[in-house]
Amino acid sequence: MVAENTKILTAEQEAQLRRPIDEYVGGIQEQINALRENGTDKVVELQSSLDSLKRDRIYTQQEKDEKATQYAAELEKAKAVETQNKDQVAKLIGEAETYLKAHFDADYYQAVVASCKEEKVQAQAKYNQAVEQLNKEHQATMAKLSNPQEIKEEKYVQKNRLFDAKLSLDKDLQQIKDRQHAAFQHKYHLIDLLRMSKFTFGESMAQKWETYKYTFNRRDFFLRNGLYLAIIVIFIALCIITPVLKGTQLLTVNNVLNILQQASPRMFLALGVAGLILLAGTDLSIGRMVGMGMTAATIIMHQGPNTGSVFGHIFDFSGLPVLVRVLFALVVCIVLCTVFTTIAGFFTAKFKMHPFISTMANMLVIFGLVTYSTKGVSFGAIDSSISNMIIPRIGKFPTIILWAVAAVAVVWFIWNKTTFGKNLYAVGGNPEAAAVSGISVFWVTVGAFILAGILYGFGSWLECIRMFGSGSAAYGQGWEMDAIAACVVGGISFTGGIGKISGVVVGVFIFTALTYSLTILGIDTNLQFVFSGVIILVAVMLDCLKYVQKK
Repeated sequence: MVAENTKILTAEQEAQLRRPIDEYVGGIQEQINALRENGTDKVVELQSSLDSLKRDRIYTQQEKDEKATQYAAELEKAKAVETQNKDQVAKLIGEAETYLKAHFDADYYQAVVASCKEEKVQAQAKYNQAVEQLNKEHQATMAKLSNPQEIKEEKYVQKNRLFDAKLSLDKDLQQIKDRQHAAFQHKYHLIDLLRMSKFTFGESMAQKWETYKYTFNRRDFFLRNGLYLAIIVIFIALCIITPVLKGTQLLTVNNVLNILQQASPRMFLALGVAGLILLAGTDLSIGRMVGMGMTAATIIMHQGPNTGSVFGHIFDFSGLPVLVRVLFALVVCIVLCTVFTTIAGFFTAKFKMHPFISTMANMLVIFGLVTYSTKGVSFGAIDSSISNMIIPRIGKFPTIILWAVAAVAVVWFIWNKTTFGKNLYAVGGNPEAAAVSGISVFWVTVGAFILAGILYGFGSWLECIRMFGSGSAAYGQGWEMDAIAACVVGGISFTGGIGKISGVVVGVFIFTALTYSLTILGIDTNLQFVFSGVIILVAVMLDCLKYVQKK
């Protein structure tokens, strides 16, 4: 079966090893096909005909009813045959699978694996021999040359020869990889025919793992996950260093819950700006939106009359029921944030203005208005009962996390299951092509800004309740950088049209955990900005490398 003194199989030898398996399973498959012909196959055919009949506009309703009755009668007969042959088919499938378990790996696949392993060694030896020969020829040629230009040209030619040799090695290795992958998949091809594409969970996982190994590329893997790996290494180092320097454990249940609690309001902000980055845009006004929302929410939910004024007027909402004040604060936060994001979205979409400019203008206007109207003062604490009403703790578990989970679920649905979400990806990927295909780029852009405003409003309202108020114009400064950085780290590409909600979630948790860890370690807040800056720079660099590689 195998070539003399070697484990390497020729194509004919491999086919010869596989032939008994194919003949045995093929014989059983023929019996199964005969049993399915008037049963399962007929059922599938008739069900398809019934579905087509419902959509068919050629026939009248009466003709449709007549045909449907005929198909239904035939379907009952086919199902009866299917039921009658079910046990016999299952028995034959069991026999075939038992044979495959006993013979496929032992008689065929392991021989192919051993052959491929030997072929890799042979391909590498062939490459090393070719390189050695090229180097010898190069040295001999160089010894005869004295002209600098000729020497330079010979070195260039030698570089190309070595490159060609490496390409030849890569081609040989890929062919070997293809051969082993095809051998592995052949077993599941046979099972696919036997069971009509019904695999067990274990079989599905085995195929996915094989496909992952087959398509794995080291360079692509590190481009996609290099930053995550680096951050994980840093976090592990912090977990080791913190107990030594501070005498306290970093990875405790309380710390993890605190990280999730702090991340929850920020999740709303990151989800909002993620839609804008998906359109190859950004938003520099997030922090000021948070300050504005926090101030408005604190004024409305303040415990007793406000001590500060807005444009010289002191508000007092303490006479309203607590729940009314909470809902009113939420509506005001959403309206205020949405108004400003809509303005930025309008200028971005209508005048093709870069979001950097329109949102920077928003940032300045919001901060100026809120600071001027409130004189920059903090408005104190909100009613103490509100926090326990909206985000109570169940034992040690902070339910504010559930608000973030709900936001993630809603935005995921919008991005993945609605026409607006599909249009968002289309416009972000190529606005010109989207416009030609009938998508309104203007309304998609404005819609993304409106959605962002709603999420900012929710986030600022939730942060106000988490922090028991203390709203001021300065609150939220720098939060836009955290939100944008979380999206970039999570794989939302600044080139537009690329990104997943899961990436945003991971990015928010990474940044919040890193900030929390550095704070516990006692790292100065200003130095934490340095860490954030480096992470953003590396994340965007990797994103650009992926883009360049695709080009």
